[in-house]
Amino acid sequence: MFYLIQYSISNLNAFMLILTIGYSLYCYIYNGNSLEDKEKENSKEIGDKKENLQDLNNSPIQLIDQLKGYYYINPVLSLSLAITLFSFAGIPPLIGFFGKQMILSAAIDNGYIFMSLVAILTSVISAVYYLTIIKKIFFDKNDYTLNEQLESLDADGLVAEENSIVEKVNIKMNHIVISSSLSLSISIITLIITLFIFIPEEVLGLANILALLLFNV
Repeated sequence: MFYLIQYSISNLNAFMLILTIGYSLYCYIYNGNSLEDKEKENSKEIGDKKENLQDLNNSPIQLIDQLKGYYYINPVLSLSLAITLFSFAGIPPLIGFFGKQMILSAAIDNGYIFMSLVAILTSVISAVYYLTIIKKIFFDKNDYTLNEQLESLDADGLVAEENSIVEKVNIKMNHIVISSSLSLSISIITLIITLFIFIPEEVLGLANILALLLFNV
């Protein structure tokens, strides 16, 4: 139950981060083309083999290559995604390490030695893929440049309510930010993943309660 809890919150964090990264890149040009044009170009190149990537408008990040060098665009989101991926890989002292350690300890204690070896091997293999993504984010050069039309964005807007103007506002590039609810959710989950070693009682207690309710132990 603990493994399911930690894996679920890590997946939720990764899901929110990928969506946030994808939509944040709509302010940028990818190799001279907009992100949407790049996706269409990739779809044409791969052709019929890429039928699962037809929903271009609703899936901004479809290729790992699109994450290249994102650290230089938004270091905070990149660090949050890296922490989540390290947790998936089981790097201590993140919450994912303790989940895998508990599963493997229980398996070894009950004599499942071969199954434990297979689990360790597959965990190492998956870690290579996670580290490849992290390498692309932090160490590869990105192909993005800020959209020229947004570089000098300085426009006047109106805040209206019930057909009446409340106030006039000035919109600039640095006003385009992540919503507070989304950034707060990502921050809280990332902190739970990172600092679990200091607050283990709450999550382990929740896992015990769920186990009792589900299995009537």
